[in-house]
Amino acid sequence: MSVCHWSSDDRPILCAHSKLLESQHYAGGVPAALPSRVQIVAVDRTNSTMTFKRETMFDPDYDMFLDIVATGSISAAARVRGTSVASLSKRLTRLEQRLGVRLANRTTRRLSLTEAGKDLANTLRPMRAELGAVEERLVGRKTDTRGPLRLTVPTSFGRMHVLPFLPGFLAAHSEVELTIDLSDQYVDLLGGTYDLAVRIGARMGSGLTAHRLGTSARVLCAAPEYLSRSGTPALLRDLAGHRLLAAEGQLPWSLDGPEGPVLLRGTSHVRTNSSEVVRELAIGGCGIALRSIWDVAKELEAGALVRVLNDYRGSQDVGIFAVHAPVPVMSARLRSLIDYLATHLSIPVDLCS
Repeated sequence: MSVCHWSSDDRPILCAHSKLLESQHYAGGVPAALPSRVQIVAVDRTNSTMTFKRETMFDPDYDMFLDIVATGSISAAARVRGTSVASLSKRLTRLEQRLGVRLANRTTRRLSLTEAGKDLANTLRPMRAELGAVEERLVGRKTDTRGPLRLTVPTSFGRMHVLPFLPGFLAAHSEVELTIDLSDQYVDLLGGTYDLAVRIGARMGSGLTAHRLGTSARVLCAAPEYLSRSGTPALLRDLAGHRLLAAEGQLPWSLDGPEGPVLLRGTSHVRTNSSEVVRELAIGGCGIALRSIWDVAKELEAGALVRVLNDYRGSQDVGIFAVHAPVPVMSARLRSLIDYLATHLSIPVDLCS
């Protein structure tokens, strides 16, 4: 994240990146030879003193552009950066003028990259990641866990299985500045907005580094009320006569059964983008769902949900992963969080056979 300070004639005078390396204090204004670009933290005009922090040497306009690409819009990037939409829009226009090409077509609600914009983003992403890693290695921070760490986790899994362990991690690593977002949307890890994502799936996407934390065992289940009303399916083909429940993108279901892998196609009885909604609808007797055991373990034990078609379960290829952009040298704080998740996550594998 960059912070630029502009002179009265709209020229950049001081720029900084949010990956701050150290704080210093100078009297009498800016020193003749700065160790690097700086971010002004505080200015005392009465005593002619200036406090600043040193930053990584990545072009702040390129940094701003990658943040806009990663968040998907100027307004979203402005919220992340804590600045105004007008300011970022002006800087994006200035960058386009500097390069002599249009980087993005934008409206008030969405932004789409031009071919030049895509080319620039694809070129800059690895450059920024490698630069940050090199600087951390050179200044010896690869063994230092202090600093910002940005994590995104699926809503239900994060609430149930990640958040309970974070206090212990923060107690062990008190100098980590943690940001955590709960969201079921996949974020662009290559854009640099997040350091780590917990993802559940079979494929984590090309160009990413994934650390498997466990298997997301999934079973077909329904409420006893629904089965007493609609009947219990005896064969897989019987599901064609039942109400299926799934969030957007979850159908067709990839199942493992006696005959091997099976792809079950269908349409959800209720349309939703939330897995938590599917879970509650299943408990409420609205249909049959394919749910992760980590999500419905208590309901299965209590009898609020029961398994159906026990010979079938979700594909074992689906796992729980800690995913991040590839880096030449992993920071100590990122490694510490991945190791902590791998050690402390308690993911139910199976409850009922």
